[in-house]
Amino acid sequence: MSLRERSRQLVESRAFQYFITAVILGNAATLGLETSSTLHDRYGVQLHVIDVTALSIFVIELILRLFVHRLRFFRDPWNVFDLAIVSVALAPASSAFTVLRAMRILRVLRLVSVVPSMRRVVSALLTAMPGMVSIAGLLVLVLYVAGVMATKLFAHTAPEWFGSLGQSIFTLFQIMTGDSWSEVAREVMAKQPLAWIFFIGFLVVSAFTVLNLFIAVAVSAMEAEHRAEEEAKPIPAQDRAVLAELRELRAELGALRSELTERQPV
Repeated sequence: MSLRERSRQLVESRAFQYFITAVILGNAATLGLETSSTLHDRYGVQLHVIDVTALSIFVIELILRLFVHRLRFFRDPWNVFDLAIVSVALAPASSAFTVLRAMRILRVLRLVSVVPSMRRVVSALLTAMPGMVSIAGLLVLVLYVAGVMATKLFAHTAPEWFGSLGQSIFTLFQIMTGDSWSEVAREVMAKQPLAWIFFIGFLVVSAFTVLNLFIAVAVSAMEAEHRAEEEAKPIPAQDRAVLAELRELRAELGALRSELTERQPV
């Protein structure tokens, strides 16, 4: 067996994937511990050694995958994603790269490419992006129309909330998220009792309808991704044998039926 084939078996083995997952989780824990000044002062050297060791393991893993897949490595977006994440962590520790060094925590995002269920969710969300963009456009349109209406209706009643179009849109976005919307509504209703019609209508359209469309599109995309993954799965050898026997039985039944039809008297 060639060295490349052995490397392929190692990289694609389940034990190796579990090992990389454990390293990612351990590295995430050490990066979190480094944010504590007390722990950093006491165990800074040990944490740095663990961080460098984890980074070395990631680099070796990428080298092995490049060796196995060669140029095909770059055809998989998840491989490119892993390469970008590890490359950021390899940035020098000079002041010009301080921001990049702070982004070492992005290594935790490699869990997305390692765990199949997470990868499936992200792929589904990317597939659903065109539909979500359309819904986001609809939401912006609803916010703009409602912002103009609210400014004209409540600018004099509650100028701190609806004094300008920008303030109105921000306030309506806050109401849409459910953050203290009743306080804003009651303050306006104290001077304009019928204002509840506007606020309830806006909540029904924005929060209960438009935002739920995002969930519907995301769920639909995940279901489609799951169906595509199930259809792409190879059929086990035992099932293929059963299917072959069923085809043979169908062929024999068809031949017998034709033979019986020919023997029947006209």
